[in-house]
Amino acid sequence: MNPTVISTDGAPAAIGPYVQAMRVGGFVFTSGQIPLKPDGTMVEGGVAEQTRQVMENLKAVAAAAGVTLAQTVKATVFLKDMNSFAEFNAVFEEMFEGHKPARSTVEVARLPKDAQVEIELILAVDA
Repeated sequence: MNPTVISTDGAPAAIGPYVQAMRVGGFVFTSGQIPLKPDGTMVEGGVAEQTRQVMENLKAVAAAAGVTLAQTVKATVFLKDMNSFAEFNAVFEEMFEGHKPARSTVEVARLPKDAQVEIELILAVDA
């Protein structure tokens, strides 16, 4: 099984020594996405706006891998403040359009570029 690098201009370029995603066997593993626009600038607004941008980035990466968000089997979410969970969760649910992947959500002390949310996904290619 040789891993395949997944890359798209529809999401921000990696800002370090990593890639946007890797396809291995029947799965796509995304790197964590923060609320950067594809041009690399931070989206303005609160956790709802930031979550929406993160999900748009992940949607673009998934599309580059030939899958959709509906093929997500696991999401890992990092929130700066768990008090914003309800606002985050409303956007997360909207973006998945009824699909409910397995998920872990944790509060963290700090995220890159002082983002309020970061999300990484594992998607099944054959789902």
